[in-house]
Amino acid sequence: MTERLVLLPGWSYPAAVLQPLAQALHGDALRVELAELPVLDDPQGWLDELDARLPGDCWLGGWSLGGMLATALTARRAKACRGLITLASNACFVQRDDWPAAMPAAQFADFREGVVAAPAATLKRFDLLAVRDADEPRALVRRLAVRAEAPAGLLAGLDCLASLDLRPALGEWRGPRLHLFGDRDALVPVQAAQALREQYPDLSVAQLDASHALPLSHADQAAAAILSFIKEASR
Repeated sequence: MTERLVLLPGWSYPAAVLQPLAQALHGDALRVELAELPVLDDPQGWLDELDARLPGDCWLGGWSLGGMLATALTARRAKACRGLITLASNACFVQRDDWPAAMPAAQFADFREGVVAAPAATLKRFDLLAVRDADEPRALVRRLAVRAEAPAGLLAGLDCLASLDLRPALGEWRGPRLHLFGDRDALVPVQAAQALREQYPDLSVAQLDASHALPLSHADQAAAAILSFIKEASR
C-alpha cells in the first residue's frame, strides 16, 4: 500500500522550500504532497482552514510552525489521520512557566515588533537564525530565499505560533508520530526533544546534527528516518 504524506512549511516560507525533503521521500511506498500555510489575518482560523483544505486519511507533517499545525490537526482528526511527522517543531514555541525549553517571550516580542517595523530585514534575520551553526549557512540562506519579500499572513502566523500549546494534543492522540529535532537549532532548543521524551514516552523522538533548517541541510537523513518510521508503523 502506498502511503500519503502532506507536509506544511515553516512560518513565512512557501511550500516549495520543502522540495528537497519531498524529493528525498517520494517513492513507490510514499506519495508526498506539499501544502501552503494559510494567509488568513485571523490566527484562530488557521486550523479550520487547513482542516477544510487538506486531504483526509493521510499522514500529516511539517517543519517548525507547519509541524505544530500538523500536530494540532492530527489530534482534531483523531482516527482519520494515519500518523504525524514533525521537523524542528516544539510543543510550545514561546516559553511558558511549565515549558522552559522554548524561545524566551521577550525575544519573541522583539521579533514580532521587527516584523511590524521592518519586515524585510526581520525576515533576513529569521533566515540567519534558521541556519545558525549549520555547516554551509550561506548556501542554505540562498536556498531559503524562495519566499516573497513580505508574504501575507506574517503577523497572524506569528500569533498562531505563540498561541499554540500542543501538550494536550500530544497527550490525547496516540497514533504513530515521529518528532525530529536538530542538535544545533537556534530557534527550537534541543532540550525540547528531551522534554517530549520525558512527558510523552510513547512517541518517537530523534535528533540530527543539524540547524533549524534541517529539512534542507539534512534532507536525506531526515527522509531515511521518516521512511523507516512510516514503513514500521504501516505494517
